[in-house]
Amino acid sequence: MVYAVEMAEAYLAEHPYLYCLGDIVHNDEEVKRLQAKGLRIISHNDLSRLQGETVLIRAHGEPPETYAIALQNNIHLLDASCPVVLKLQNRIREIDREGVQIVLLGTLGHPEVIGLVGQIQKAKLFIVSSPEDVEALSLDPEIPTYLFSQTTKAPALFSAVREALLAKVPNAIIADTLCRQVSNREPHLMDFARSQDVVLFVGGKKSSNGKALFSICQAANPRSYYISIPQEINWEWLEGAERIGIAGATSTPHWLMERVKAYIEAHYESEERD
Repeated sequence: MVYAVEMAEAYLAEHPYLYCLGDIVHNDEEVKRLQAKGLRIISHNDLSRLQGETVLIRAHGEPPETYAIALQNNIHLLDASCPVVLKLQNRIREIDREGVQIVLLGTLGHPEVIGLVGQIQKAKLFIVSSPEDVEALSLDPEIPTYLFSQTTKAPALFSAVREALLAKVPNAIIADTLCRQVSNREPHLMDFARSQDVVLFVGGKKSSNGKALFSICQAANPRSYYISIPQEINWEWLEGAERIGIAGATSTPHWLMERVKAYIEAHYESEERD
């Protein structure tokens, strides 16, 4: 996601505008900042109406259809797809054939999931979001069955889904496709949350990664609160707190967390003057 933002900024430093297919990151404040620089957010319907333009593909990746439309319309793509997502797409394409079952842990409608689903043409696909979803599936234990996951899902959730699938299909092939940049944050984030009196987690309202990481904070410290902008802080949350920690999603820009910090400091400085 950082790479996508850097790519957009570099292009906009030399050009008046740049089209981006969907929100470049799931953080409204960062999107607004880049729109002020000339970023133009478009939908897939808009893409088919463009001719000869330059369009940024964000980190979530895209289905093959997107590349075909771009080729037909002479559209130049700046592809910022995450390498981890691209590797997952390739793995799914490699096993996509008749007589195969694919169970995908993911959020319906999430752009990464849309891109992954687009790789599947022949296999039977099941999208799940919980172990309970797996238990309700009608799977054939006699045919090859694979488990994949949206890269930003929480390791604990993936583990629970894996166990539920193995209980139904003991020979299922488990592909751990979680992004280590995300999953490796879990122990550090838990330690951080436990060491604070209050944790303010800064993330976009549409960020799946943010929601997953926030759940880790909340499990470690019940006094954890999710905000998107500084103005969403309820000062009652901070009563009696000496240590206030600020954490963020992968898509949360550093400048926004710094703004939250400055907002809190200004609040308490104002109280001291009063």
